[in-house]
Amino acid sequence: QVQLVESGGGLVLAGGSLRLSCAVSGSIFSINAMGWYRQAPGNQRELVAKITYDDSTAYADSVRGRFTISRGVARNTVYLQMNSLKLEDTAVYYCNLEDIRRRGYWGQGTQVTVSS
Repeated sequence: QVQLVESGGGLVLAGGSLRLSCAVSGSIFSINAMGWYRQAPGNQRELVAKITYDDSTAYADSVRGRFTISRGVARNTVYLQMNSLKLEDTAVYYCNLEDIRRRGYWGQGTQVTVSS
């Protein structure tokens, strides 16, 4: 069973920073990509950032230049460094893994709340 566990969320002031972590465990096929998604109350889930097996990255326009996705040296962790946080960044952030056979896995999410 593949498990993804997010951590690092919390309450932060606008303009501040947080680093989210996602730890992956279990027996899986090779990882094709990992990403961070978020969902705010009343909104659709949206892709925030994605990193592929070759370390190519992609970002939502709303976070580009402020957020950075990266993988740990063990390649079974993924991080999201969030800087210059805005009120609209408030959401539950979910870690996603896609294996080489295009099977997806999700974590339970971690709450990020940005206040003024």
